[in-house]
Amino acid sequence: MVGDDVGALLRELAPQVLAALVRHHGRFDACEDAVQEALLAAAVQWGENGVPESPRGWLITVAARRLTDQLRSDAARRRREEIDAARLPSEARVSPAADAVRPAADDALTLLFLCCHPTLSPPSQVALTLRAVGGLTTAEIARAFLTPEATMAQRISRAKQQIKAAGGRFAPPAPAERPQRLGAVLHVLYLVFNEGYLATSGPDVHRGELTGEAIRLARQVRRLLPDDGEVAGLLALMLLTEARRAARTRDDGSVVPLAEQDRGRWDRAAISEGTALLTDVLNRTPIGPYQIQAAIAAVHSEADRAENTDWAQILALYDLLVRFEPGPVPQLNRAVAVAMVRGPRAGLDLLEELERDRKLAGHHRLHAVRAHLLELHGDREAARTAFEAAARRTASRPEQRYLRARASRLAGAEGPSTP
Repeated sequence: MVGDDVGALLRELAPQVLAALVRHHGRFDACEDAVQEALLAAAVQWGENGVPESPRGWLITVAARRLTDQLRSDAARRRREEIDAARLPSEARVSPAADAVRPAADDALTLLFLCCHPTLSPPSQVALTLRAVGGLTTAEIARAFLTPEATMAQRISRAKQQIKAAGGRFAPPAPAERPQRLGAVLHVLYLVFNEGYLATSGPDVHRGELTGEAIRLARQVRRLLPDDGEVAGLLALMLLTEARRAARTRDDGSVVPLAEQDRGRWDRAAISEGTALLTDVLNRTPIGPYQIQAAIAAVHSEADRAENTDWAQILALYDLLVRFEPGPVPQLNRAVAVAMVRGPRAGLDLLEELERDRKLAGHHRLHAVRAHLLELHGDREAARTAFEAAARRTASRPEQRYLRARASRLAGAEGPSTP
C-alpha cells in the first residue's frame, strides 16, 4: 500500500490516534503536534517499507514517544514534565496495543465535542474540528470559510490554546452542555461533508473519505440524540446528496451537472433512507435549516428527469430557508430557483444584490451561477466571460475543466447548451 492509499489511511486514523493520546495525556495542543509528527514519519516509512500489521498501534506508539520527547525538551514546562513523569507508572499500564483494539467510534465523538468546547467562538469550534476530526488542511478550511489561510492558521492555534487554558477534558459533555455544543458539531459535519462532496482543491471532484466520515459521525450523533430533528435532518441531507455521487463524474473524471446526470445511477437505497428519516422528523419535531435543505434534496430526487423538477416547491423551500439562514450562500442558491420559476432575468437581478457581499463577490460560485443564468438568458458572450472568471477562481481542477469547457463551447459555433 503506497501513495494515495497510505494518505487515505493516515487521514482515517489521525483523529483516532489523537483521541487516544488526549484521553490518556490531556494537553490537546501538545498531543496534536505529536500526532502530526507521527503522521509525517508514517508517510515516509510506510511508503518505503509498507504498512505495519497494526497501523493504528504504530501511530499511537510513535506519537506517544514524540509527546514524551517534546515534554522533556521543553525547559519552560519542566515542572509539568515532572508531574507527567510521576504519572508514568500508572499510564504505562495502558499500552498502545490496548488502544489499537479499542473501538474508535466513542473516542471520535468525544473528540468532536471537545473541539466544540464552549469557551471557543463558533468559527473556532468549526475550524478546530475540521482540522482534528475531519483531517482537512488549514488551506481547505480557509476556503470553506472564505477566509485567508494565515487568518485560519492563527484561529486554529488560538483555539487549541484556549482549550488548554480552560482545562478542557477528554470526556463526553454533560447532558446540560450538549445543546450548547450541538449546533457547532452539526455545522462541522456539514462542512466536512461539503468539502468531501465537492472538493475545493485537487484532482478529484469527490473525496469519499470525508463524506464517509461525515455520514459515520452524523449517525453516531443521531444515536446519541435520536429525537433531535436537526440531527436527523442533517443525516438525511447527507444521504440524499451522497446518493448522486456515482452520476456526478464521467469516466474521465469530468463534472456532470445535476441537470445532465443519469438518474438511473443514483443510489435509491440511500434516497429511501434519507427520505424516510426526513418524513419521520418533519412529522414530530420543530423544523430547522438542515431539514429544509434535506427537503430540497428530496424534491430533486423525486424527479425522474431534470425537466420534471418541481422548481416552484424548491423555491418555496428556499424562501423558508433564508428566514433561518439569510446569508449569501442560501441566497445564491435561491437565485437559481427564482430563475427557474420566474425566468433568468429575475435570477440575475438577485445576483446584482449579492455582488455587494464582500465574502461572496470573489467566489467562483457566484460567477458560475451568473454564467449559467446569462446562458439561459441568451447572452452567450457575457456567459462565456463569466465561466472563464469562475474557472480562474476555483482550485478544483475538475471544476476548472468543466467551467472552461462551458466557456469554450459558448465561444464556438454550437447552439446554446441545455441547462
